[in-house]
Amino acid sequence: GGHAHHGHDHHHPGVGDVGHKLAWAFGLTALVLVAEGIGAYVSGSLSLLADAGHVLTDLAALGLAWFANRLSLRPASAAHTFGYHRSGILAALANAVTLIVIALLIAFVAVQRLNHPQPVEPLTMLPVAIVGLLVNVGLGVWLSRGGGDNVNVRAAMLHVIGDALASVGVIIAGLVIWQTGWMAIDPLLSVAISLLIGLGAWQIVNESLTVLMEGVPKHIDSTGVAVALESIAGVRAVHDLHIWTIGSGLTALSCHALIDDQHLSQGAAIIQQMTTLLEHDYGIHHVTIQPECESCDMNSVFCQLATPRAPEPPAAH
Repeated sequence: GGHAHHGHDHHHPGVGDVGHKLAWAFGLTALVLVAEGIGAYVSGSLSLLADAGHVLTDLAALGLAWFANRLSLRPASAAHTFGYHRSGILAALANAVTLIVIALLIAFVAVQRLNHPQPVEPLTMLPVAIVGLLVNVGLGVWLSRGGGDNVNVRAAMLHVIGDALASVGVIIAGLVIWQTGWMAIDPLLSVAISLLIGLGAWQIVNESLTVLMEGVPKHIDSTGVAVALESIAGVRAVHDLHIWTIGSGLTALSCHALIDDQHLSQGAAIIQQMTTLLEHDYGIHHVTIQPECESCDMNSVFCQLATPRAPEPPAAH
């Protein structure tokens, strides 16, 4: 097959830098979690506890992102020929499922609280929520500088933004309770925060499953890819086309290409053209193309290599 592989050790620019950022974000978020946990306990505020729950999920997300980032730096081995890129996807999936459970728990407690309102101390809620907000805004700005295409950093960013919104909500609830004494806003807001957590988690579940089920990445149209490849001079048809994601930002493609019968060097040049097009237009850097040609005279080295194929079991596709 045409194995025109460049940069096969899968090292991506700034991955170590990403780890550094995530570690910092983790540390700061841990502080916020402790503060909000204590604040929720002292003030009796469920929305602050929900916010802390949200922060906990962030902490899990950041920890997993950092861990996945470390693992993806491990080189591929004989047993794991693709390296460890999927570890991040598995981590994200586990994280998202936990998030959904937390969201359901918060919603459950909130409904009970609506039936049996409990006193809340707004003056404990407010300062804690304000500190949480400031840390999150700072983190958000910092994370958004670079690393935006790394799925782990993007996920961390989403978490941070969600936290900031939740903190704003808690601040509003604190002000309302302080000024009007309307306690019901606390559990109502908790339900809103748990919805926020659940929605974010569902999206992660969805994306992770697409990768684990070897689905074509969202941003790539496989029919369009086939048409583009077949438009290259000398390529008659493309079949058995597979496009999938190995890990964050790593797309792979394999296909069989029916090309005009010609010398091996010309065929290799065509495959190089195909590889370049895939890298340049679609950002697919992991390409394996199996060349074939129909009518072979025995002088054509290309065909002798490509024609003898074991019959494939029908279940293969």
